[in-house]
Amino acid sequence: MTGYAVVAGVILAGVLLVSAGMTARRLLAPRAPTAAKLTTYESGVDPVGQGWAQSQIRYVAFAFLYVVFAVDAVYLFPWALVIRDADLGARSLVEIAIFIGILLVGLLHAARRGLLRWT
Repeated sequence: MTGYAVVAGVILAGVLLVSAGMTARRLLAPRAPTAAKLTTYESGVDPVGQGWAQSQIRYVAFAFLYVVFAVDAVYLFPWALVIRDADLGARSLVEIAIFIGILLVGLLHAARRGLLRWT
């Protein structure tokens, strides 16, 4: 049961820390609400018209490409740094080959859809 007590203590400390921060902000922060401060603000543009708008699907394609390249970098760089370790062996090489294969499938899919063209 001591493990549960530790978890409960950490959760309680977190709740107390967040509560203390919010209370300090409420007590110390200046309050001067004006119409300009209460207006919705996004990216420096004043809101005009309705709040609902459709977005284009091409942004999803760019997000897909970003994930392919970012995940590639996040996992390949650390793997490349420890590749000289003798304990990794052939199993690590097979795992990274499977990983690169999955990334290549995503990259080939993007190329087939024409997402890698510069024009």
